[in-house]
Amino acid sequence: MNTDRKTAIIVGVLFLLGFAGVFGPVIVKPILDNPDYLIKIFENKDLVLVGALFQLIMAFACAGIAIGLYPILKRYHEALALGAVGFRMIENIFQIVAALGLLALLTLSQESVKADALAASAFQTAGAVLLAVRFWASLVLAHIGFGLGALMYYYVFYRSNLIPRWLSGWGIIAIILHLTGAFITMFTQIDPFSTSTYLLSLPIGLNELTLAVWLIVKGFNPSTIASRAAKTVTNELLSAA
Repeated sequence: MNTDRKTAIIVGVLFLLGFAGVFGPVIVKPILDNPDYLIKIFENKDLVLVGALFQLIMAFACAGIAIGLYPILKRYHEALALGAVGFRMIENIFQIVAALGLLALLTLSQESVKADALAASAFQTAGAVLLAVRFWASLVLAHIGFGLGALMYYYVFYRSNLIPRWLSGWGIIAIILHLTGAFITMFTQIDPFSTSTYLLSLPIGLNELTLAVWLIVKGFNPSTIASRAAKTVTNELLSAA
């Protein structure tokens, strides 16, 4: 098995891990949406820890995708390959911030249970700040970083034909829809789990699942890889002549 084939399998597995990480925010949403969320977090601390773990898995998997793809994509467009790494690292940072915010809420909830009534308003204020940080980091800025990074590598995929164009074209359209949903959430601050934003994000979710399976089973287009390798050798021979 050659290096490019191994890379395709690793990246495909990372796509699956990144998709599984989406369940982190889903798990904790009913708890955080409750008016008595500080009490509910304390009562469901194990579930909150699982949600934070899922989010961290997603953060590192998504960063790993762009890093793993970089050696392949830079052969076809180095600037966009590097840009994809940069934006998905930004996504990684915001997802980690969101996970830390969730853990901070857990600590806050544990302390709020011990506090007297006079301190309750202070804990509520602190909780509201942490919820706001989590909203902006995880549900807005991380999604924008993901969208811009993914748009770059899907464009390179489309131009290079490393994967079927129906799959990369689907990815481009789907990620534009997802970015639209992220910007709608940013400017209107609507629930990112609302029906409209869910429908805008569904196509990219299905696309990335399909892409993950394709990379694991099929890998990158061998004729495209071979053609590029032959062109590189020819250029080196011409340069040496």
